Amino acid sequence: MQSDKIQIFDTTLRDGEQVPGCKLDTQQKLVIAERLDFLGVDVIEAGFPVSSPGDFTSVQEIAKLVKNATVCGLTRAVKKDIEVAADALRLANKPRIHTGIGTSDSHIQYKFNASKEEVIRRAKEAVSYAKNFVDDVEFYAEDAGRTDNAFLAKVCEEVIESGATVLNIPDTTGYCLPEEYGAKIKYLKDNVKGIENVIISCHCHNDLGLATANSIAGAINGARQIECTVNGIGERAGNTALEEVVMILKQHPYLNLQTDINTKLLYDTSMMVRERMGMPVQPNKAIVGANAFAHSSGIHQDGVIKNRETYEIINPADVGVTESAIVLTARSGRAALAYRAKKIGYELTKIQLDTAYKTFLQFADRQKEVIDEDIHQIMKQVNKISKIAIA
Repeated sequence: MQSDKIQIFDTTLRDGEQVPGCKLDTQQKLVIAERLDFLGVDVIEAGFPVSSPGDFTSVQEIAKLVKNATVCGLTRAVKKDIEVAADALRLANKPRIHTGIGTSDSHIQYKFNASKEEVIRRAKEAVSYAKNFVDDVEFYAEDAGRTDNAFLAKVCEEVIESGATVLNIPDTTGYCLPEEYGAKIKYLKDNVKGIENVIISCHCHNDLGLATANSIAGAINGARQIECTVNGIGERAGNTALEEVVMILKQHPYLNLQTDINTKLLYDTSMMVRERMGMPVQPNKAIVGANAFAHSSGIHQDGVIKNRETYEIINPADVGVTESAIVLTARSGRAALAYRAKKIGYELTKIQLDTAYKTFLQFADRQKEVIDEDIHQIMKQVNKISKIAIA
């Protein structure tokens, strides 16, 4: 199933909500689900219906609310799980059951105490049973990142035969290197009968900081769905960040891969999720961090003021940020001071700027950042500099 479209599968409300302290009630989930649908995600994983009555209700209500995206419920390879998920998804416009089982030697031996043949049997039965309720069944091979490729290919071939429409190849522990994960996807493309009739999905974790890189490597090698969360929240070190993969594909058009995400809503969506979940975003977080478009080095500031593209590969407006931030510190130069002063009404001559800059450095050496109120104070200390309203 070849296409240049990458489907965005958002699991903020399932994998993201598993983070300690991020528990949401049904109403909060509905607000985020509605935003995700408006953002343009293709699939919303609404929860794990069998896990609790509250999660069942949330999935049920999201299924009724969402108009455009596929609504997905997670299950284990257990009939009761599948039945409960099907019930929760009954009113969805486009329902999907996401079922699966661990396939690595570690999971087979220690988690299931089973044989490989038993795992394949359970996988096939789960997919076949789910097909009784919905047409769209996604199968996950948990810990695929550490699963032998030949065995993984056999599992995939068997579940395709049983009716799976999407194959999720998770790097559950965040172990793979990008070239290794990309090669795994390519191996499946080359060695699984019927693979051309299904979508391969990447679900990568960030334990080694490689979730986004692995997902992109998977897409380059033939995957056509990426599973991710807003702000990269998720178990342990988190999941692939939605905003990162979307902007990577947008900024690298030669990959010939695209999404349907309205990127201008990324920053606001990030803010909504961080506020609702109470999960702060680190300032240096790519795309949506407070410092993602902030410049404090004098050399960088001068370049950005002259032409934004000297130090920014993304236009802030493309992700919903008003403008780049010129942050005044002791590392800032005259150009940055003049730029910020003009923003609040001071048009400085070269002589005035030289004088003001000396005073500015005294302020900057005393504090981490010089703010607009400090600039007013600096101007008061500079002889005969008058405030000029900017038209």
